[in-house]
Amino acid sequence: MTEEIDIFKVLDFMRDNSHAYAKAKAERQYLENYRKTVKAQQMKLHLSLPISAQEREAYASDAMIETDKAIQIATEEEAKLYWLLSSAQVKADVWRSLSASQRMEGKNL
Repeated sequence: MTEEIDIFKVLDFMRDNSHAYAKAKAERQYLENYRKTVKAQQMKLHLSLPISAQEREAYASDAMIETDKAIQIATEEEAKLYWLLSSAQVKADVWRSLSASQRMEGKNL
């Protein structure tokens, strides 16, 4: 059964995709912080209004809507890569367990 899991392909996949996951996570975190900058910039456009109205205008702005959409896309990419890497880790764990079981079976014969 361990021949069904090519551990080297699994390890290569994890190695090859770890940078993409790190980049996706960094992008999402950057955008979440950048959202605060967008809010501040949009609020500055409405200094004559009370703070609550400035916030309302900022949240309703096209810039904020675009930033929120970018966060959505970045979060989706991060989650996709996270679960792909997590499933690869599970495959490696299964391979390890199956290999240990086979070794034990070999000793019991």
